[in-house]
Amino acid sequence: MSRIGNAIITIPEGVEVSFADGLVTVKGKKGELVQAIDDAIKMNIEDGVITFTRNSDAPDVRSKHGLYRSLVNNMVVGVSEGYKTVQELVGVGYRAKAQGQTLELAFGYSHPIVLELPQEIKVTATMEKGKNPTVELESCDKQLIGQVAAKIRSLRKPEPYKGKGIRFKGEQIRRKAGKAAG
Repeated sequence: MSRIGNAIITIPEGVEVSFADGLVTVKGKKGELVQAIDDAIKMNIEDGVITFTRNSDAPDVRSKHGLYRSLVNNMVVGVSEGYKTVQELVGVGYRAKAQGQTLELAFGYSHPIVLELPQEIKVTATMEKGKNPTVELESCDKQLIGQVAAKIRSLRKPEPYKGKGIRFKGEQIRRKAGKAAG
């Protein structure tokens, strides 16, 4: 029994959900998202509530039951509220600058790193005196924003000795002691 797959999704005000030919389309004030759904999973929209059922109890179908319910729920939340991630650059001389869909990062390499971000993502970079620079990403697509945030973090992962690198806001880095004085 899939506990996640059996949970219902209530559609909030201002969100339109349609299902045709194996494609789910969700429209809201933040944008529009489309997701393909496997034939083994049936989606039913009635009275502002979405439910999912499966046609067999095979292990792969059972896993898809919860998967597609979660994907559609993330789409509904994304187009109504949106998703946001904040990353901070910890280190001396680390800088971030955003212009349109371009993010320019400088953190210890001999050259600045320039990233072109997808149109669905809104990026802002802030640098305040006495605080670490931050990069804030906003989007209605949870998968895309997570993928872009992971790509930015992979450019300079936090290291355990001094804690320098790119980390998510509030993330705790496990620190190591280093060499003991002899």
